[in-house]
Amino acid sequence: MLISAYIRLIRAGYVLAREGALSIPGDLPPALAPLRFGIWFGRLIERPSVRRTGHVERLNKALNRLGPTYVKFGQTLATRPDVVGVRIADDLSALQDKMEPFDPALVPAILAAALGDKAAELTELSPPVAAASIAQVHKARLRPANGLPKTVAVKVLRPGVEARFMADIESFYAAACMAEGMVPSTRRLRPTEVVETLDRSARLELDLRLEAAAISEMAENIKDDTGFVIPTVSWDHVAQNVLTTSWVDGIPIRKHAALDAAGIDRKALAAKLLQSFLRHAIRDGFFHADMHPGNLFADPKTGDVIAVDFGIMGRINRKERRFLADILYGFITRNYRLVAERHFDIGYVPKDQSVDDFTLAIRSIGEPLHGRTASDISMARVLGQLFAITDLFSMQARPELVLLQKSMVLVEGVARALDADLDIWTVAEPVVGDWLRREAGPLGRIEELRDQFKVFTEAAQRLPVIAAQAELALADYHAGKARPRDRLLRGAMLGVLGLAGLVLLALLWRLLTLAPW
Repeated sequence: MLISAYIRLIRAGYVLAREGALSIPGDLPPALAPLRFGIWFGRLIERPSVRRTGHVERLNKALNRLGPTYVKFGQTLATRPDVVGVRIADDLSALQDKMEPFDPALVPAILAAALGDKAAELTELSPPVAAASIAQVHKARLRPANGLPKTVAVKVLRPGVEARFMADIESFYAAACMAEGMVPSTRRLRPTEVVETLDRSARLELDLRLEAAAISEMAENIKDDTGFVIPTVSWDHVAQNVLTTSWVDGIPIRKHAALDAAGIDRKALAAKLLQSFLRHAIRDGFFHADMHPGNLFADPKTGDVIAVDFGIMGRINRKERRFLADILYGFITRNYRLVAERHFDIGYVPKDQSVDDFTLAIRSIGEPLHGRTASDISMARVLGQLFAITDLFSMQARPELVLLQKSMVLVEGVARALDADLDIWTVAEPVVGDWLRREAGPLGRIEELRDQFKVFTEAAQRLPVIAAQAELALADYHAGKARPRDRLLRGAMLGVLGLAGLVLLALLWRLLTLAPW
């Protein structure tokens, strides 16, 4: 690890401590007790006004100054006033789309270099209408050579943002290494692997061609859905650092007074948002993983959710989708045994732990949440209890599910801001229940059979290779030169072939027994 990464990390720690970030966590769970001294020491350099009033007022500017990945963290905190406090959340909300833009005079040259002759078709470029950590957006008029003019949104990456992002990520790697070395209890959380996941996500976000592809894939997934709308891509005007999409008119979802003035039912809007996210994650396994309020609008005509900015997308496989559905359904139906067993199945909880004891721990979280609205639930307390349980049962982090977990925190936070009486279990049940009932029915069995058949065919395709390798090995030993050791080797090779055949037969039998007929 380069020494510069540690220097940037120290600077970040100083800036955040100075602006009062270390006053936010409050009481730490026992698992993080070793950090208490560090937090106490860090607060010694806290700005006097923070120590005197307890108000953290400049964290927004501090995160903006530190770099784009710190801004992403601040965007997530802004959706959780129930965790960081209303005042801090309001301050951090400006990080979502009201950051200082880069010089608009640079944009025409950027477009020309990226799009070539096609750049001339983008006219009437407006000043920045939104600016965030990665890019800024301009409104423009697209006048294609063959087609009707239309209003579009042109997203342009900030110059030099790639270098800043990579520098931030390098610092996060340094922090992960330090955490694993200095606080052994954090190793089960796999901080380095979590940073690797964020690293991959960041690299994808910095190529707007991939964002265009994500919009295209999601459009195919939701073509028959209602209540959730996304823009369309103008592929002739897309490059690594430029993305052009249709312009969408909507009311920012965080402007509650404007939503009320337009007659939009905020309760229905919250339900559409939460159900759409669950549908994308559970049904499609492909979801918007950056659904903070700056990326969400409401259609004043239909009351539908409009989403933009598809730079960060999450993808989970069939097993993980079933895990998510079963967990939610277990909480909905108060089947805590199911919730516990699924945590063991997917590897969150080590096999040497007690399923019964873990079921009891899950019940201690779930029961107080039932029958209560969002305004009655302290998510800070729930999160603290969850962390204590993860330590008690030596739970292991699953880095591949980090984006899903982060997205659920974001979406639930935005939905509860829209509807203080939100009951997430009641809202989630139609999506989760319908999907699970479908999985248990003929269509679900057929899809499972299809997946099993895919495994079988892949194994069958490897069988000729195994046979060829065995034949080459046997050819090295001529029948006339065979010795006892050679016969043993030949028998072993034949045994390998026989074992491979038995495996294939077992897979075939498994397929036949799973068939719904």
